[in-house]
Amino acid sequence: MLISIVAPCYNEEDVIERFHAEVQKVADVLLPLGHDMEFVYVDDGSRDRTLALLQQLADRDGRVRYVSFSRNFGKEAALLAGLRHASGDSVVVMDADLQHPPELIPRMVELRGEGYDQVLARRSRRGDRITRTLTARLYYRLVNRLVDVELVDGVGDFRLLSRRVVDAVLALTEYNRFSKGLFAWVGFPSTTFEYENATREHGRSSWTLKSLLNYGIDGVLSFNNRPLRAALHLGMGLLLCAGVYTAWIVVAALLNGVQTPGYVTIITAVTALAGVQMVMLGVIGEYTGRIYYEVKGRPHFLVKATNVERTKDLIP
Repeated sequence: MLISIVAPCYNEEDVIERFHAEVQKVADVLLPLGHDMEFVYVDDGSRDRTLALLQQLADRDGRVRYVSFSRNFGKEAALLAGLRHASGDSVVVMDADLQHPPELIPRMVELRGEGYDQVLARRSRRGDRITRTLTARLYYRLVNRLVDVELVDGVGDFRLLSRRVVDAVLALTEYNRFSKGLFAWVGFPSTTFEYENATREHGRSSWTLKSLLNYGIDGVLSFNNRPLRAALHLGMGLLLCAGVYTAWIVVAALLNGVQTPGYVTIITAVTALAGVQMVMLGVIGEYTGRIYYEVKGRPHFLVKATNVERTKDLIP
């Protein structure tokens, strides 16, 4: 069985050679068991020497395949490119910063041999700050009430996929991609095991609070239309409240005469309704923007350098 390692890279010059050395060790372990391995690196528009180092690795190791983007298109595009250029019977998706331990790959391959199409590595949150753990649990509890698929807390991109799962994911051609949700949406038999997350070897994570917030919003909006339905329900609720309030004003005027409405009540109501309207317009705008990007049909990424013969999104 050929196993493809897909590793998106962004400014990983300090760790990429060590990462490759670690996955080479895993390849040496699996080779006597009848498993060959290839390494698919996707340079997501790095500004350091990541591409040059990948080219050097490809010169030294014929199993290395690399794709370098013309600019930074984001991790979702890098994952898509890696899956498109992976030819293995099974594909292992992992980060190149060694936070996903390569020594777990043989265990994934073993579980794949038991018939599972997806082998998911679930990161333990032991050692995390209590605020981060509580926030993550609250987010997953909320998002699983909204989305049409189940997202598991601690399960990220580190996973093994069978060829039929990879083909199913590649058949989903939407521009706005949320891979964690896509992997769950395609289904197929899966299993999960827990591991201790390693610390980042060098540099800093590119995930800022803003990017994490945007990623969370993508997770909520990518697999359901319930925010739009919530806007409808909220509008109907506000309309009912307005009707009740109007009836109360009319009855009070008939019984007690016309009174001057309270200034504070009016300002509060106007401000609250304006805020609700802006939020609902924002939700509608998010969905409209996604339709806008889908209709334009632009490629997910552009390639400036590769040692792979066939590149679907390369514009001459």
